[in-house]
Amino acid sequence: MTRPRVRTAVLISGRGSNLKSLIEASASPDFPAEIVLVISNVESAGGLAFAREAGIATRVIPHKPFPSREAFDAEIDAALRAADVALICEAGFMRIHSAWFVKRWENRILNIHPSLLPLFKGTKVHEQVLAAGAKESGATVHFLVPELDSGPIVVQARVPVLDGDTVETLSARVLETEHTLYPEALRMVAQTLAKRSAGA
Repeated sequence: MTRPRVRTAVLISGRGSNLKSLIEASASPDFPAEIVLVISNVESAGGLAFAREAGIATRVIPHKPFPSREAFDAEIDAALRAADVALICEAGFMRIHSAWFVKRWENRILNIHPSLLPLFKGTKVHEQVLAAGAKESGATVHFLVPELDSGPIVVQARVPVLDGDTVETLSARVLETEHTLYPEALRMVAQTLAKRSAGA
């Protein structure tokens, strides 16, 4: 008997290229996760179009009207629960969550970061890599925890730093790797959640 697919939401703020790769992977009937909702805090986020084209429900929840991070997260939480979501993927979502939200969704929020964590946390990652003279970079999918870029690692992929690399060239190669890595990580985590919920 086929297990029900894990109901998954994706949170975005921008162009949604990782969202697109997740949508394409989840279109396969044997993929263990089903993307049922895409939430953006930016109304003009390009990724919303990918979701709509795929027939996936979308919500725009701008953060600015909310008096606190907790209030904003509470609205997101309500939308996720209304859609009966079991797993969250952050894909270029440019907001830091409150500790309350992260704890509420503990071990059920995935994030992708464009370096080999624990190296080069935070922002301007490719600038950090090049300034350090690193010979390789990569991407990491990890579980979100309150401490920035510090959660348990699900999977990583390495990307060499080439002579003459710029922020733009390195960024493009890492992003290409992310598009393969994130669906792989979602598959792994969703399979585990499905087995757990089935009591296997």
